[in-house]
Amino acid sequence: MAMNHVRSVRGIIVSKEAIRVTCQRTYSAGKAKKGSKGSAASDAPKASILSKEVKSTTVVGANILKDGADPKILADSEYPDWLRHLIDKRPALSELRRKNIETLPYEDLKRFVKLDNRARIKENNSIKAKN
Repeated sequence: MAMNHVRSVRGIIVSKEAIRVTCQRTYSAGKAKKGSKGSAASDAPKASILSKEVKSTTVVGANILKDGADPKILADSEYPDWLRHLIDKRPALSELRRKNIETLPYEDLKRFVKLDNRARIKENNSIKAKN
């Protein structure tokens, strides 16, 4: 009986060691870097291989197709009018609250309702979270 107990304990110890060996984190050797460790030359940004002419005439990195090319930058007249309005600053909620709601343009009124609803939802959620 005691012999069976010793065998089972030995089996548990061996299996734990095997698990410990397989679960240990290992690091790859990798290639050794030439030069000194942490040299400033390796940390410095590399010079761009693209010429200034290519950078000014194409949108570098905008190509999403495997066989495609980067799109060319067109003249301002070639782009639609609505594209310019995408970068316009839109008024914040505090600014819209200061204005008279009856005189707001439709787009600003829509934005006011959207931002006001969002603010009320956040306020209600914070009140519910405190309770």
